[in-house]
Amino acid sequence: MEFNINNEIYTNNNNLLFDVVKRLENLLKETNLQIIIPKIKDIIIIMNKVIHNSEHLRKDIKDSNDNIKEKFPNLELNANNNIINNNKQIKIYNNGRYEGQMLNGKREGKGIFYYIDGGRYEGNWKNNFKEGKGIDFFINGNRFEGNFKKGKREGKGIVYFNDGNIYEGDWKNDKREGKGIFYFIDGGRYEGDWKNDLKEGKGIDYFYNGNRYEGDFKKGKREGKGIFYFNNGDREMGNYLNDNPIGLHVTLRSNRDFFSRVYN
Repeated sequence: MEFNINNEIYTNNNNLLFDVVKRLENLLKETNLQIIIPKIKDIIIIMNKVIHNSEHLRKDIKDSNDNIKEKFPNLELNANNNIINNNKQIKIYNNGRYEGQMLNGKREGKGIFYYIDGGRYEGNWKNNFKEGKGIDFFINGNRFEGNFKKGKREGKGIVYFNDGNIYEGDWKNDKREGKGIFYFIDGGRYEGDWKNDLKEGKGIDYFYNGNRYEGDFKKGKREGKGIFYFNNGDREMGNYLNDNPIGLHVTLRSNRDFFSRVYN
């Protein structure tokens, strides 16, 4: 069934909405629901234009909705250009498609957003933003599970990277910030402070070979005071800059002997 949707706009015709409903019912009988979603959306746009151009037709909108609900209990139309199917609304955006709960035309409650690039978000929404618990699936295979606030990662969360590495800890403004643990696929890990998505503050680097570093970090690298523990039982104490030892370092061996060296 084909018809020009623009020709259906008669702002002063009280019978317009009932004619639209009749066409909608015929579409539902003759066509797969997934195929006719764009046409249904156009019909709802007509209803919105009628509402804005004629206040007294609001009652007709309500009566039309009631008529549809009676004939099709699993399908309901609202005046926000949305489609509700089994208590789930569908709305198309420039960057993807949303399926879930809405309030006053905004994403609110539980819902899934399918991005054009193939990624998706599943979880809670508030005032059109991701907020609360949710999962972000990225096209590159990465996955984030945790808390969101105003559309950004905030609070506790875990990232599973496509290379096998994992970060678990605090987030702020979409970045790792606070306390967190980064697990490397080779068996090593970092436990400690983070700032602006990088290791910063106090922390411990555990290496896959059994060595470990405990001390200060800045912008992702060892910087400040620290102790390096070797897997043979020796430990070296001193200062670090840009991930490298500098100045005087004292090494205490496992047999309690010690010696010092100076790094340039």
